[in-house]
Amino acid sequence: MKTGAMFKGLGVALPSRVLTNQDLEKMVDTSDEWITQRTGIKERHIVGPGESNSKLAVEAAKKALAKAEIAPEELDLIIVATLTPDYLMPSVAVLVQDQLGAKNAGAFDVAATCSGFIYGVSIADQFIRVDPSKKILVIGSEVLSHKVNWEDRTTCVLFGDGAGAAVLTGPEDNRGVLSTHLHADGSLWHLLTIKGCGSLYPPCSDDLPREEYFIRMQGREVFKHAVRAMEEVALEALQKNNCSPDDLALVVPHQANIRIIEALRERLGLPREKVYVNVHKYGNTSAASIPLALAEAEEEGRLKPGNLVLLVAFGGGFTWASALIRW
Repeated sequence: MKTGAMFKGLGVALPSRVLTNQDLEKMVDTSDEWITQRTGIKERHIVGPGESNSKLAVEAAKKALAKAEIAPEELDLIIVATLTPDYLMPSVAVLVQDQLGAKNAGAFDVAATCSGFIYGVSIADQFIRVDPSKKILVIGSEVLSHKVNWEDRTTCVLFGDGAGAAVLTGPEDNRGVLSTHLHADGSLWHLLTIKGCGSLYPPCSDDLPREEYFIRMQGREVFKHAVRAMEEVALEALQKNNCSPDDLALVVPHQANIRIIEALRERLGLPREKVYVNVHKYGNTSAASIPLALAEAEEEGRLKPGNLVLLVAFGGGFTWASALIRW
């Protein structure tokens, strides 16, 4: 199949503060053993004073642009996947555009929760297939620590902050995105929510309990749907390109928790070395998790030119997505 957008450069940014499971033991009724067994998470990064979503996004973007050897003014488009923007208006993407000096780029945010980065890659891929000269910056950036109820031990242990960025250009040597696959099921929206601060329930609304202004999740139901959907969309990408799991060099899944990742690995029949995992270091960073993992995998030498790489994600909405790439 004809290739589309090529990953030209990757970059990451993480807050300086690290919150360990031992730190959480002092905050809520939990333990390192309980968190590790259920999630695989050992620590996560949390923003501090002076740190924000847009600042993390800009830092990651600068690193990606430097690796791609592309100047900000060469960018045609900036897409930021996030559910935790600095403001409801303007978007994170326009703040990034301004701070980078990318004066020739259009800019907008994508709200597809944990699937957002793949959604952004899919959009960029369509632009580049139409015009391979386009240069597009796709960022996943989140500050989930501001949307966590730190009194709810079932959710506060799961999430972290961070950003990952990718510069996408036209394909070279038949390397690039082979296909992307996007799905959603809005009938299940109530299983993973942040109800407060939208237009239905504005800040300080008397109609909504305080806890509804933070992440609320029905964990068992989310797990069940996530595993099934991620398997299906992974196989969809492989079948579209006449490939099998054995052809894959690496799967980079959304880093939600280790049990979901392991269940997906087992369903695809893959050895552990073919599935990238860094959830133990960062927790669930939503839209940032896949670009963070991609950048680390590349630094570790696990992404070679010509490798077949599968990205797969699932998130609130529900949304789920996959992308098959010839690296």
